[in-house]
This record gives sequence, structure tokens and C-alpha cells, in this order.
Amino acid sequence: MKVIFLQDVKGQGKTGDVKDVADAYANNVLFKKKLARPATTGNLKQHEAHERKAAEEAKQALQDAQALKEKIEKETIIVSTKTGEGGRVFGSVTSKQIADELKQMGYKIDKRKIELEHPIKTLGVTKVPLKLHNEVTATLNVQVKEA
Repeated sequence: MKVIFLQDVKGQGKTGDVKDVADAYANNVLFKKKLARPATTGNLKQHEAHERKAAEEAKQALQDAQALKEKIEKETIIVSTKTGEGGRVFGSVTSKQIADELKQMGYKIDKRKIELEHPIKTLGVTKVPLKLHNEVTATLNVQVKEA
């Protein structure tokens, strides 16, 4: 019997796969646990429409991320902080502070998308990568200056 998997099933198939399985296995396990549904013509059409919609949404998300990248790379964030002798910063500039500054500028970017290897502890301009999408990474200029 052909089925469309609704969830990953170890050893059988992944979500969205259309495969042949034993009738008894399909009826007694997959359908009862709602792990799959029969691959009727109506269900197959619905499945294909769902896949097309998901592909379009993914394409749109990629385009949005690329547009946001172009805007962000033109920006420079200025963070003021207390400093000691020799231009050393008291504390550090963290991804949360950068996210807050971006929010004030009108960009809604989660602090977890800011890929700081180490908090910024020196004055000057630092290039900070932002992971906007799996395929899109923007570079933001962060200028740290004395308060």
C-alpha cells in the first residue's frame, strides 16, 4: 500500500515521502499513530500543493533575507561605553547590546543570530557577522566609542 509519511519513521521514510509499505503495517501502525496517510489521488494532490507552497515560502524568505542584508551592510551601529586606561573597555559589548541597537534602528534581529565569537572589548570598528538565513550572512559594522 502506498502511503504519504506525515512524520519521520525510522527505517521507513521521512516526512513527505511517498512509499510502498505492507498493508498490515500501514493499517495497524502508521494510520493509527497518525504517522502516515494513504496515498490516494486527492491526498497526493494536496501533498504536492503543500510542497509547492513550502518551496515558495522558502524562496520568499531567502529573498527577504538578501534584501535585509543589503540594508544592514550599509549601516554602522555606534555603541558608547565606559573605558579605562589605554582604551580598554569596562565590561564588553555583547550580542544583546547590538540587538538592542538594531531594534532602535528599526531592525528586528534576534541576538542569537548575531555571531560574535567573543564579546567586543576594544574601541574602534568591529565587523560582526549576522546569520539572517541558512544561506545569507550579513556583515555589520559596530563602532565602540567612549561614553
